[in-house]
Parts: sequence; C-alpha cells; structure tokens
Amino acid sequence: MTVIEKRMTLENVDLMTFLGMNDSNLKLIEDKFNASIIVRGENVLIKGVLEEVNAIEKIIKEMIYVINTNGTIKNSDIETILDLTTQGKEIITEKEFDSIILYTKSDVIKAKTQGQINYLQTAIKNDICFAIGPAGTGKTYLAVAFAVSALKKGIVNKIILARPAVEAGESLGFLPGDFREKIDPYLRPLYDALDDMMPSDKLKNYIEKKIVEIVPLAYMRGRTLNNAFVILDEAQNATDVQMKMFLTRLGVNSKAIITGDITQIDLPSKTISGLIQAKDILKNIDGVGFVYFEKSDVVRHKLVKDIINAYEKFNGTESSSNGKF
Repeated sequence: MTVIEKRMTLENVDLMTFLGMNDSNLKLIEDKFNASIIVRGENVLIKGVLEEVNAIEKIIKEMIYVINTNGTIKNSDIETILDLTTQGKEIITEKEFDSIILYTKSDVIKAKTQGQINYLQTAIKNDICFAIGPAGTGKTYLAVAFAVSALKKGIVNKIILARPAVEAGESLGFLPGDFREKIDPYLRPLYDALDDMMPSDKLKNYIEKKIVEIVPLAYMRGRTLNNAFVILDEAQNATDVQMKMFLTRLGVNSKAIITGDITQIDLPSKTISGLIQAKDILKNIDGVGFVYFEKSDVVRHKLVKDIINAYEKFNGTESSSNGKF
C-alpha cells in the first residue's frame, strides 16, 4: 500500500499538554495504528497509509479541541476519541473544526451561520474585508476574534481598533469629563469584546505597551500601520474622506476589517458615508472582499431578529403613507 505524509501545525495549543508526560498521549495513538507521528515544535508529521493518516489527523484535531475547551486532556479523553474515531463517530465535525476562530479563556468562538462562515473565509482570503449588515450578526465580535487569533499566532504584532466619533442621538460635548472620558464609553463595545477573549491582566499589559490600541478614527491620520490587524467599526459613520484615510494607513504585512450597518447612519444629512461609497468604488479590486449579512445571521437574543423585522416593516409602512400625501 502507498505510504503518504501529511503535515499539521499545532496552533493555539500547549505542546506539553498535547504530548503528555514522556509523550504518553502520542503513544496511546501510535499503539492503535501502524502510522508514525513525529512532533517538532509546533509541526507534526504523520506518515503512513492514507486511511490511517486521515484518522490520526482527525484525532489530533479533536485533541486540540478538547485541550482548548477544557484546559487539559486526560488519557480517558484520548481513549474516547480513539474509540469514536474507529467507530466512524466524532466529537467535533471537520466543518465545525474549520469554523473555529479562537479559543478563549471560557469559550470557543466559531462561525455559526452561513454568513459568518463566508465572513471567516473572506477574511482569510483577503487583506481587506468589509462586513456589512444588521446589528447582532457578529460583525464586530468576530473581527476582534480574527485579530486576537492573528496576534496569538504571531501573524501580526499589534491590533488597532478604531471607531468614528459620531454622536448617535446625543452630543459628546455635553457629556462630563475630558475627551478621553467622553470617548471611552463610545469605544466600550471594543473593550468588551477584547475582555471576552483574553485575561484582563494580559489585555491591560497589551494596552499599556500599545500592542493593542483602541482609538477614535481621527487618531489614525498620518500613521503607517505595519504588521498590524486593523479594525474600523461602525464604518457607516465614517465620511468618504475618513474612509480613504483609514484604508491608506495599511502597511506591510497588515490586514484590515471594516464593519458597519448602512441602515444606521448617524452622519449629518448630505454627508457621504464612506462605507456606502467604498462598497461601490472597491468592489472589483483583488484582495478586497465584501460580506453582506442577512437577518438570518443574527446571533444575539432571539428577539433581536424580530425587532429588526418590526422596524423594517414600520419604515416601509411609513414610506408608503408619506407617499400618499
């Protein structure tokens, strides 16, 4: 029978936990197969016949899932995985494993809807990705997860999160405190997302060292961002000039995600939304991808979808009524 080789990378997993004491975890697997498994740092080489190589690859992926979900893995866990694999069963399907974006301190963040799966694939494929759609579809949360994952893997060495400082129904000028105290609550959703994804002491350290920056969009002017993952949130409230400024900050080995909901623009009337303009100007450029979310992609409380539908219905009725006068 033909012997093949397959290589894997152990991303986001503690090597000692994966191997076990004196490589005991690997020995449990090798006892079940004739194939060999060689681990060098984060690189794994599986060598054997096709059926066994594919089975071992699946076992390793399930081990990674268990380790990152539980923080550890026991011999009994590996034996369960081995038994399920030989029975043609699985803890996590290949599709589910491929949809995982980030293992956090308390959860696994993965693409759950078809729109989110498209988002993940588009973000991987392109250096600039636009995510456009209604509230609750995970545009911002997943963008931050993409960025944290890239930082953990060493793909980038900094994360920069920006939002345009546009008042949404109230004036920043009337809020108490200095500018930083006024703007921080507006940037709070970005802090909240990060706080879900890394320990608070590490996040504080990253912010102090400017490995992670959360800033108003205006603070991006004049910068060149190399080796960075850059996110522009609430981009529907960036002007055309601000959008061009943001997009041209991108430097070597950097990626950008731009998120927004074009039904919630808070710009003054007659001011052009940079997000609406960009989706027309940049739609045919290689390396720039667009993802459009639908109401079916809403993953917040089940009422959010109903609320979106109710407002759409109300606005449609209102427009029809206005047209009669």
